[in-house]
Amino acid sequence: MNGILLTQNSTFIIGQVAWLLGKIMEGIFEVLNMIGIPNIGLAIILFTIVVNLLMMPLTIKQQKFSKLSAKMNPEIQAIQAKYKNRKDQDAQLAQNQEIQAVYAKYGVSPTGSCLYMLIQMPILFALYRVIYAIPAYVGRVKEAFFPLVDNIIDTAGATELVQNLSNSAMYSKQFTNSGFVAGTHSEYVQNTIIDCLNKASTADFASISEKFPSLAADVTNTVSKLEEYNNFLGLNIGNSPSYVLKEAWANGAWLLVIGAIAIPVLSALTQWINVKLMPQQDTSSNNGNDQAAAMASSMKTMNMIMPLMSAWFCFTLPSGLGLYWVAGSVVRSIQQIVINKHIDKMNFDDIIKKNSAKSAKKLEKMKEQQEKMNAYASMNTKNLQKKANISSKTDNSEVSADSYSEVKEAKPGSMMSKANMVRDYNEKNSRK
Repeated sequence: MNGILLTQNSTFIIGQVAWLLGKIMEGIFEVLNMIGIPNIGLAIILFTIVVNLLMMPLTIKQQKFSKLSAKMNPEIQAIQAKYKNRKDQDAQLAQNQEIQAVYAKYGVSPTGSCLYMLIQMPILFALYRVIYAIPAYVGRVKEAFFPLVDNIIDTAGATELVQNLSNSAMYSKQFTNSGFVAGTHSEYVQNTIIDCLNKASTADFASISEKFPSLAADVTNTVSKLEEYNNFLGLNIGNSPSYVLKEAWANGAWLLVIGAIAIPVLSALTQWINVKLMPQQDTSSNNGNDQAAAMASSMKTMNMIMPLMSAWFCFTLPSGLGLYWVAGSVVRSIQQIVINKHIDKMNFDDIIKKNSAKSAKKLEKMKEQQEKMNAYASMNTKNLQKKANISSKTDNSEVSADSYSEVKEAKPGSMMSKANMVRDYNEKNSRK
């Protein structure tokens, strides 16, 4: 079956993460329903808090890494400046060795930042998918669309109307699916219609009732149930702030006007505060590094533009997404204050000393192993030569082969086996 059933993401990794996060979201909503407040807005806030708390250890590790990297960068830049005009192989090898030694000193991996990003990105994309398509992951919300969906399918022309609703264009690929066109896959047809209705505004539902009076009662029941779920402080988070603002302004509902404006404004403000609380890169140590300075400037510009872009997106998309962004920024800001205090209490000089001692111990151990391997290789070579000399007095070819076989037959993974590898490497290079 082509397409995505009820917008559940099927992308590798992201789809699996979204499914898991969807289970958390569904559990939160069911708990709220049990205590009599089945509210999607409140569920989004609690969901955001839970997910950010689960990600907090990773966030701390990432910022600890950033702090150590900031202390380490001047030394890396000094090494790069030292070999700036030397492009020969020996110089490049020496540069890499010195840089690796600095990484080991600070206990930092060159790919550390990429690793944290690779872990976080699927989670962030999955979070967006769950919030964007709540009926796909919360069964009780999906059930609210029935029996309206089944009656739309059974009513001639109603399905075509749903396809032409204001936000239905994003599901155009699902409309061309063979199962949808033929109507042979009932679940797919149902899910596609729910996709459209989930993005429908109050005006869209009104148009369905107007053109198909037989569906009016089902539309009323569905809208009533969705409003119960979507009502957050008097605002229907299923509608976009732009739609709410237009309707509220026309009806003189000034509290709704304020509420519609508040979400985009709060989204921009909270994101700006969140950016300010994040550890800022120290540009004073660029030492004329034009590339580093350009990246720092680009990041500064991005930090200024993103809050404005957030406000615009919140204004045009369903208010539920805006609420998620606001809640996320507030939670991350509070979380960042706690993390900053935790990071500030860390003695990074002690951490660097421990990493340096650990690195030195590791290098010493590697040196000892190398010396042992060289010693075994030397002994094996001498034994081989001795046996070869003896064999030359009798049957040179036969005895030499047997003697070599005795030395070479060593247990895989043993020190003797590793020594044989070193010996073979040395013999090979000596023939060149």
